[in-house]
Amino acid sequence: MRRIRLLTFNIAHARGLGLHQSIRTERRIKTQLLRIAHLIDRLDADIVALQEIDENSRWAGSFDHLAFLRDHTGLPHAVHGVNNRMLGRFHLNYGNAVLSRFPIGHHENVPFGKSLMGGKGALFAEITTPAGRLPIANIHMHHNSRASRLRQATQLMEFLDQQRVHRATRWVTGPILCGDLNNAAHTPDATAMLLGYLEQTDNYTLVPKCPKGRAARTFPSLWPQRALDYVYLPSQCTKVEVTVVRSYLSDHRPVLAEFHLAGQNGVKARVVEAGG
Repeated sequence: MRRIRLLTFNIAHARGLGLHQSIRTERRIKTQLLRIAHLIDRLDADIVALQEIDENSRWAGSFDHLAFLRDHTGLPHAVHGVNNRMLGRFHLNYGNAVLSRFPIGHHENVPFGKSLMGGKGALFAEITTPAGRLPIANIHMHHNSRASRLRQATQLMEFLDQQRVHRATRWVTGPILCGDLNNAAHTPDATAMLLGYLEQTDNYTLVPKCPKGRAARTFPSLWPQRALDYVYLPSQCTKVEVTVVRSYLSDHRPVLAEFHLAGQNGVKARVVEAGG
């Protein structure tokens, strides 16, 4: 049995609490990324799911933020799922990413539509942990349209159904989902829709939760008023401890989920209705 520490964090293009990354110099953005790297080190994270991270964007210093974090955290394995690409003088390339202490055996990006700017998506990765291959989907959903989020959730469920058919025998658990879903857990929105879908195949736990049972607030980081950032854990994840990390390195607070993972001989491949 192996302890895993999973961190999900919307780093907001490394602008910190500033209004926009385009008014930050490259030096200040690198300083902010160093602070994020130090936080990842301090939390001893094994797997880090990042949202709003730039591959090469003029508005964020024109360098690869994921490569920078990989070099300064000592987490050697990294994949980037770019959902926004714009070439030319005002180049723009960003999306979601996964940093890992363990090798990443397989990964696929799931863009929610085609976009030059503002597009969202999910990055699916299979992490080869000592206990077995761990499937993770790192998600970022639309911030102000419930209809868009529900379409995005449906697209993700259809993708996961396909992965279950073709890849589930390799997995040590059902997929862990995490990220910035941009909606509360107690409303009939994408967060609840995904939980219902996952619970058709396993007994999932949605975290973080506050003492009263509702999802813990993560946004804005200075004085959190909304619960937007989540981790969905299947039953094979045991001895779960979850922390909303008090941090002001972004407008979101990171969520750290620590759990033990017991190895097994693969997850049963069961297909469910995408809208079920």
